[in-house]
Amino acid sequence: MNMTNGKMTSADLIAMEEKHGAHNYHPLEVVLKRGEGVYVWDVEGKQYFDFLSAYSAVNQGHCHPKIIAAMVDQAKRLTLTSRAFYNDSLGPYEQFMTEYFGFDKVLPMNTGAEAVETAIKLCRKWAYEKNNIAEDQAKIIVCENNFHGRTTTIVSFSNDAVARKNFGPFTGGFIRIPYNDLAALEEALKQDNIAGFLVEPIQGEAGVFVPDEDYLMKAKALCAENGTLFIADEVQTGIARTGSLLSVCGDCSCTNTCQKDPKTYVQPDILILGKALSGGAYPVSAVLADNAIMEVIKPGQHGSTFGGNPVAAKVAVAALEIVTDERLAENSRRLGQLFRKEMNRIIKGTDLVNSVRGKGLLNAILINDTEESDTAWNICCALKENGLLAKPTHGNIIRFAPPLVMTEEELMECVAIIEKTISEFKK
Repeated sequence: MNMTNGKMTSADLIAMEEKHGAHNYHPLEVVLKRGEGVYVWDVEGKQYFDFLSAYSAVNQGHCHPKIIAAMVDQAKRLTLTSRAFYNDSLGPYEQFMTEYFGFDKVLPMNTGAEAVETAIKLCRKWAYEKNNIAEDQAKIIVCENNFHGRTTTIVSFSNDAVARKNFGPFTGGFIRIPYNDLAALEEALKQDNIAGFLVEPIQGEAGVFVPDEDYLMKAKALCAENGTLFIADEVQTGIARTGSLLSVCGDCSCTNTCQKDPKTYVQPDILILGKALSGGAYPVSAVLADNAIMEVIKPGQHGSTFGGNPVAAKVAVAALEIVTDERLAENSRRLGQLFRKEMNRIIKGTDLVNSVRGKGLLNAILINDTEESDTAWNICCALKENGLLAKPTHGNIIRFAPPLVMTEEELMECVAIIEKTISEFKK
């Protein structure tokens, strides 16, 4: 091994993962050791701007002191009881969550994929017990190019060949339609036994595909007309990422608890949250719904050993209080507008980038090359050398999603790095 001052190098640690770990990811070749706010440092001590935020899990910044303090304090007292017993943290957390987002009930889970699976089960059970659909006949409408996780059920309704290849047989009961296509949704809703419509308000993994401004509002209206549940997967887009508390809030300016402005807010029947619900410090996810839906779940029918554990409860409350106290939704909206303005300025002077798209601080640039090319990957490698970390998606798209605690001065430093990298890049 190559040792620097008696410590393992980045090359050593990468080789160790390559040898002993499953090869289910293809990371950039940077080995991170420490994070604070918008910055991360590698094992050699080089500092970078984090422009991915662990896929929007670290909205509150790395190692936010309030979140870490809440986690450490609770970990010293009680970490886990399972749900076999009550604990003194879960009830207050559940009250906080339901009041913060405006729902009757919350069902706590751990990961985003678990929360999506929970929402699917909840939707189906509601369909059989409340909506007169015959047992085992319920269908859920989903969108092409969706990303809701990687469990067997979820990849069953993905059209990503890499996610699906050799993982079958797959779970039935799903109808896939084009995203941002109201006519296709209206047609699908005419079929028998439709229980729900599961949708991302913005498709992040698909390359930050932002739908038409009225898409979600009209989609919800179509679902309501047809007695179908509207299920919003806000695992990546929620918790202030897109410039409002939730992406379904539209352009609502609320920065405290969800105000549900009727002019912009689209009321999900089931809301799915994760990632930044903990500020990236701990796996926390949640499914929210009103009593008429949530009451179909009875003891023993669904659960999780770690779901709703005391550490998760305390961390999530702290993470959401930061969103309010530091006005992260407002900051995301303002800096997102500035970022897209600057990217459009840069794009005018280069043939390398075709366009920028996004909302709040969830943005992407489309590279002028094919999905099969390595151009976007090589640009990300060059960005890394210049002190900024980002990652491609779908081959020719680079997603930019910095922590929401970023200042305007820091954002403009990042814009300068991106501009320098693009101007100097050679295919």
